[in-house]
Amino acid sequence: MRYRYNPSCGCARCRAHGFIGPAVLITIGVLFLLDQMTHAYWLNFGRTWPALLIVIGLVMFLQHNVPASGHIPRGYMVPPPGPPPYVPPPQQQWRPPAAPSSTPTASAESTHEGEVHNG
Repeated sequence: MRYRYNPSCGCARCRAHGFIGPAVLITIGVLFLLDQMTHAYWLNFGRTWPALLIVIGLVMFLQHNVPASGHIPRGYMVPPPGPPPYVPPPQQQWRPPAAPSSTPTASAESTHEGEVHNG
């Protein structure tokens, strides 16, 4: 089975999926901080940017080597922890009032065939 990231899965590989963004931001921050704090030529950001590629490669390497035991395939969704979602009670459907119990005779219906009644 080919592994595909599932946001509803709690296995170690799916949890490690979101580590690359924070790792890149921390690496860029550390490199800029070193550039500002020290004035050594070799700590200039223009010379240390390959460290960013190394960190990205390490994080991706670690993500792919984490075991996927307990992985839930992407087609299946696990409900989030917590109380069940609110389901409103079923509402009764509106029905028109019942017709009167006495029905008009056929002769009375024939006299009012073309008329339109409002109300």
